[in-house]
Parts: sequence; C-alpha cells; structure tokens
Amino acid sequence: MAKSLDELLKLKGVIIAGEFSSDGKLIEYRAHTTHLPQDVLDLTAQFAAAVTQLFSALAASHTKISGFNWLPQKGWMYSGGDMTVAVGGHRGVFVKTVEADFNQLFEALVGPRR
Repeated sequence: MAKSLDELLKLKGVIIAGEFSSDGKLIEYRAHTTHLPQDVLDLTAQFAAAVTQLFSALAASHTKISGFNWLPQKGWMYSGGDMTVAVGGHRGVFVKTVEADFNQLFEALVGPRR
C-alpha cells in the first residue's frame, strides 16, 4: 500500500493523486504537469466521496441479499474515454488507462491481494 500521494504519483500512468475526506473535502493532491482549477478539484473530491458512500451502501445491501461478502469496501474504479479513476479508502488517482498497471494500482490503493 502506498504511504503517500507522492508514491501514488510514481505509479505507471498516474497523472494526479489526491486525498479527500468522508464529507467530500479535498485534503491535498499532487500532479505531474496537469493542474486542475480549484473548483474542479473540489468537485472531484465531492464526487469521490459520494461514490464511495454509495458503493458502501450497495455493498451492505448486496451482501445481505446475495450471500457474497462485499464488506468492508476497499476501493473502486471507473474507466471512460482515455482515463480511469481509481479510489482506495480516501485516496484516489487519475490514470491514463492505456498506461495503467491495474494490479499495481489495486495494491497501492487497497493493499496486497490475499
């Protein structure tokens, strides 16, 4: 598991790494050369927190009805166009999809596979 945003930023294809609070506030971020306006950064933190909360609620419900254990939530990813957002806990990255090593991303964001 990556210890810092700087470590996440060193992963293949990652262009932005950030940390957000449970209530959707941006705590900090790092970027290579891509700099987003503050309002976009703030909206991204709100989005990541909201999706994380949604998946936690869905995981609890699905665990009850399916018999599969989806709890606790560890992380999620969304890919569209040329980019993927990957989130683990309260940290996330924007990564160029074609350059990403998704096993490496998963381990850096949520810990080693068991």
